[in-house]
Amino acid sequence: MYTLAFGVFVVVLWLMESAGLIGSRAIGWTFMVLTIGIYATIGILSRTGNLDEYYVAGRTVPGIFNGMATASDWMSAASYISLAGTLYVLGQEGLSYTVGWTGGYVLLAMFLAPYIRKLGAYTIPDFVGVRYPGAFPRVVAVIAAIIVSGTYLIAQVSGVGIIMSRFLGIDFRVACFVGLLGILVCSMLGGMKAVTWTQVAQYIILIIAFIVPTVFVSQKITGIPFPQLMYGKALTDVAATEAALGIAKDYLTPFNDWTRAQFLALITCLMCGTAGLPHVIVRFYTTPNVRETRFSVGWALFFIGLMYITIPAYAAFARWEVLHNVVGQPIDALPGWVEAWTKTGLLTIDDANGNGLVEYAEFGLNSDLVVLAMPEIAGLPYVVAGLVAAGGLAAALSTADGLLMVVATAISHDIYFKLINRSASDRTRLTISRVMLVTVAAIAAYIASLRLSIISDIVAWAFSLAAASFFPILVLGIFWKRINTAGAITGMIAGLVTTLGYIIWSYNTGQSIGGILPNAAGIFGMPLNFLLTIAISLATAPPRQEIQALVDRLRFPKHLHDAAAPATGD
Repeated sequence: MYTLAFGVFVVVLWLMESAGLIGSRAIGWTFMVLTIGIYATIGILSRTGNLDEYYVAGRTVPGIFNGMATASDWMSAASYISLAGTLYVLGQEGLSYTVGWTGGYVLLAMFLAPYIRKLGAYTIPDFVGVRYPGAFPRVVAVIAAIIVSGTYLIAQVSGVGIIMSRFLGIDFRVACFVGLLGILVCSMLGGMKAVTWTQVAQYIILIIAFIVPTVFVSQKITGIPFPQLMYGKALTDVAATEAALGIAKDYLTPFNDWTRAQFLALITCLMCGTAGLPHVIVRFYTTPNVRETRFSVGWALFFIGLMYITIPAYAAFARWEVLHNVVGQPIDALPGWVEAWTKTGLLTIDDANGNGLVEYAEFGLNSDLVVLAMPEIAGLPYVVAGLVAAGGLAAALSTADGLLMVVATAISHDIYFKLINRSASDRTRLTISRVMLVTVAAIAAYIASLRLSIISDIVAWAFSLAAASFFPILVLGIFWKRINTAGAITGMIAGLVTTLGYIIWSYNTGQSIGGILPNAAGIFGMPLNFLLTIAISLATAPPRQEIQALVDRLRFPKHLHDAAAPATGD
């Protein structure tokens, strides 16, 4: 009913636009107000004072809906807004993102999710605190979770700022803070319970919003409304058109922009980073049991696949549209969308040769702009552009909500309750969590307003940091009883510091080692984490017998009842 109602709403707006009853600014505001209103309503209806519902949605989410929420949580602004743009700019090098992220999800589903769910913890630091006893490992894990999730959150707020600055006609910096309100209203009252059902609603919007314009453009260019099957025809035409225009770079030839080492390093970091992302792993705590967790993993992969088989088509059609509808056109005759997007700072036109025409090299299109601008470039009804913006907003908000919950829960549960005040009341813990939601969101909005880089790069930094800090200790902690606390602490710190240091150094100096860009910095920190964790563990005393027995119970289903209650005693 919800999906049908949303479809009817879009059709009604389209009919009103066709009849001249509503303008583009009103369409933008209508989409923003309606969708955020839906999320706010779900958040209010899901409000709770129960800790289990606030932290892990009461562990009652059915597999299919948890799969939908996981897909929405995982397919952030990077997947929706920036990935097709990255493919538009880089060509085949951009496929490292699709291969790395989808491959990483399979890695997570096979080797981590079911085992972590068996422990019944609330967070990754909770898992670390049980598998590697002591206060210090938990503190290190919390710090790593905050750094990883905070970096990822900045990218989501950037996506919200881009959308709102264009479609609401406000300054980007102001838009980041306006978007902050939309993020908070979804998560503050109901925690993970509200976030889960909001993400289900957001997935439906984002998948409709992404596929619809791609189908329209496929029909327009190829005559067949199946973009996933037809974008090869567009790519062939793109190659021929670029050759005719004398564009030196062959779009279909790989490694024009990156080295092979960078390509493979990024795939590795994205795969391992996906398997170590705190906000994705916590989704598997929300199902009733391990069996339902496995079902949710399969459903999530299906829902993710719907988007990922469409993204390359979107990129190919967008490049075709730019080459045919923008390049070679008189600058003073370009449509109104050019001026509107120029105001956002993401599009530039520089008539360097003074001939009054748009040359390919003179058209500067930021990769974060491609998905949002393509409906207008293709001449589709403005309601389609508004729909795409609503989908991008849904993608950014859904992931931002999940990330905020990770940071707030890590501080209120893993630090305050577990280490400072074990007698804290539920009300106190919820209050601290909500205060942290607001604080962290405000900091992220400020940093996002500085526009550090494109969204996909910022997200890749987060994946590299997750790969270098969490992935080794999770895998080793599940599959090798010999790994101990000293090794895990040393490995986490070394991996995190090395990766963060490389990102800062390479980003600020423009230099690299072996052609490895900051987005693949985890390729240095992750092996170091593995090496030190293993070496220090072998050089020191093995874990206590009860910890080794815990590893056996995690790995072998026969040894542990499939109970919904947490095994951490909380």
